[in-house]
Amino acid sequence: MAHSFDFPIFPQEADLDTMDKAHLQESLEAVRAQICQLDEAEPEDMASEAYEDWGDRHEELEDLLDEITERLEELKE
Repeated sequence: MAHSFDFPIFPQEADLDTMDKAHLQESLEAVRAQICQLDEAEPEDMASEAYEDWGDRHEELEDLLDEITERLEELKE
């Protein structure tokens, strides 16, 4: 059975540079929740296409998490 990891990562129209701290914090929590959901759906077969898709999505979410965290740090300065 193929796994679908098509849940939204982040609204396409979202611009981290224009978000206020509260919105960034909400987005950070939403991305963390999506990573947790994705972790629960990790395919067992590490050699499968489903695992590759899972890994790609996981990396995208981690990159987004880093971007949001960096933007929050910028607002602290």
